[in-house]
Amino acid sequence: MLTVCYIVIVYPVCRSINESIARRNLGYLSCGTGNPIDDCWRCDPNWEQNRQRLADCAIGFGKDAIGGKNGRIYVVTDSGDDDPVTPKPGTLRHAVIQDEPLWIIFQRDMVIKLKEELIMNSYKTIDGRGASVHIAGGPCITIQFVTNIIIHGINIHDCKPGGNAMVRSSPRHYGWRTMSDGDGVSIFGSSHIWVDHCTLSNCQDGLIDAIRGSTAITISNNYMTHHDKVMLLGHSDSYTADKNMQVTVAFNHFGEGLVQRMPRCRHGYFHVVNNDYTHWEMYAIGGSANPTINSQGNRFLAPDDRSKKEVTKREETPESEWKSWNWRSEGDLMLNGAYFTPSGAGASSSYAKASSLGAKPSSLVASITSSAGALSCKKGARC
Repeated sequence: MLTVCYIVIVYPVCRSINESIARRNLGYLSCGTGNPIDDCWRCDPNWEQNRQRLADCAIGFGKDAIGGKNGRIYVVTDSGDDDPVTPKPGTLRHAVIQDEPLWIIFQRDMVIKLKEELIMNSYKTIDGRGASVHIAGGPCITIQFVTNIIIHGINIHDCKPGGNAMVRSSPRHYGWRTMSDGDGVSIFGSSHIWVDHCTLSNCQDGLIDAIRGSTAITISNNYMTHHDKVMLLGHSDSYTADKNMQVTVAFNHFGEGLVQRMPRCRHGYFHVVNNDYTHWEMYAIGGSANPTINSQGNRFLAPDDRSKKEVTKREETPESEWKSWNWRSEGDLMLNGAYFTPSGAGASSSYAKASSLGAKPSSLVASITSSAGALSCKKGARC
């Protein structure tokens, strides 16, 4: 095994793989992907019996998001959403509003078309492994004023606005909801959030937006396609409470049909690391209101249009102002004429707040992100 490894894989990668194998005593060369999240749990053929191990595998600013760890397993058996005020037991809505920690899984493949936003309570994991689960065609996921949420392995697409309706948010409370934006995942005033291995596309507003004082967030291993305004991090230029926001965007594949905001940042600290950018129509990474952006080890493939080669965009701000913002590119791979416009003096204290994990070499991005999106996991086999 080791002889073959040295022939086909460069030495540092090979060494990492063999260390991973030795650590787990599994003997499968393919387990060592170099993706630290996946290498934490995907080699286990008994993942289905050890589902909550996933909660120990987060990285980045959202690494302490435990979701429903140590809670009971809740099995969604009913794809319906007939009554957002009095949801039926066995539905996803009934699961996510409970007060207790829950690890939510799915009995079978299902498409869930929600009538209204899915308003989550704290300490919940939505775990789609072992089934093909789509939340699509209606309002989607709202994470508002809560903490410790994990969303894993879900297909989220074609999300629409909801609202002007009563919706339950806990066993004790329901209330009037005004119109929502139509995000895939809306994170509002919440912390310790991890969105991992989801496939997202074609929503009314953002695929994943985090605003209004949200922080301690990791967005990882997702596959995003066919969307305009992909990811907004920070509510508005005037909402200064977002100065404390810290978000890690890691190991994602930004794929075909994307236009802009991968992400678009305001005020806070953003670590954009080891992502694969294979399509943008306007720009990849943008921002306003003096965010700190630390771009490391990404692969940027620019479009053929000569006017769209720049990775970065400062939104509606003169250079005299943005030239002091701390934006840096470190170890990024620029392809087809892509270029990143850095700024700022590079204050180490500022970048320390925008650093959340060690970046891998950009040459490894293809392998690190090769399994981005919802996985096809079969019981009794490695995922």
